[in-house]
Amino acid sequence: MKRLAALLGAAIVLAALPGGADAQQSQPAPEVAPQPGPHDRPHMLDQAIFAHLLFDQLEGRFGFAEGNSFRWEAEGWIGTDENRVWLLSEGRVADNQLDDGIQQLFYGRAVTTYFNALIGMRWDIDSLPTRGWGAIGILGTAPQWFRVSAFGYVSGDGHLAARLAASYDIQITQRLILQPQVELNFYAKDDPARHVGAGLSELDAGLRLRYEITRQFAPYVGITYLGQYGATANYVSEAGGSTQQLRFTMGVRTWF
Repeated sequence: MKRLAALLGAAIVLAALPGGADAQQSQPAPEVAPQPGPHDRPHMLDQAIFAHLLFDQLEGRFGFAEGNSFRWEAEGWIGTDENRVWLLSEGRVADNQLDDGIQQLFYGRAVTTYFNALIGMRWDIDSLPTRGWGAIGILGTAPQWFRVSAFGYVSGDGHLAARLAASYDIQITQRLILQPQVELNFYAKDDPARHVGAGLSELDAGLRLRYEITRQFAPYVGITYLGQYGATANYVSEAGGSTQQLRFTMGVRTWF
């Protein structure tokens, strides 16, 4: 009985203390961190906006028998990893005349990790009459790291054209790179005003050896060949031009 009385007394004392039997129940519940909603997640990296400008060819071509010329070929884009606006530009200057001035503006979408599909417009703007074309094509890197592009064009006059190009970087050392390159142009109809004939119109090829002082700046030397064929060769000859040009080349490749 004495033991039971002692236990009852202890219970009465504990109940009389501040907070008493409810002390544990009055403790605040632990806070639970709110779960992020669908709009609270950070933006994915593939939605970031980037820009890039590459001058793949910025060169002087020095003829062994013909005159000299200057050529540029550049591409730039701005956008995300999936969707971009592309600008492609190329041309030649010889005898104070602008030739082969082709400017292209595209919307491009990544269709694989290494290829972009493009749709847009092309304008032939140089010393000859201007032409406008609708354009569609694909550009990217094929297996074995071949840089390739293929474009098809249609003009408002119903003319069709195509352009195929490829290049490949052979890494001799970490900084010394040999690049073979070729470009082919085809037309479905003669266009005498622009000195263009049906079929294979022009082939532009080169072998360039560049030294990358930095990844963004690389001077180079090389040999280039420009040939016109078929009716195109006839038009160029009648205008006093050379249809087969083998030239020593010096230039710089740079990108930003």
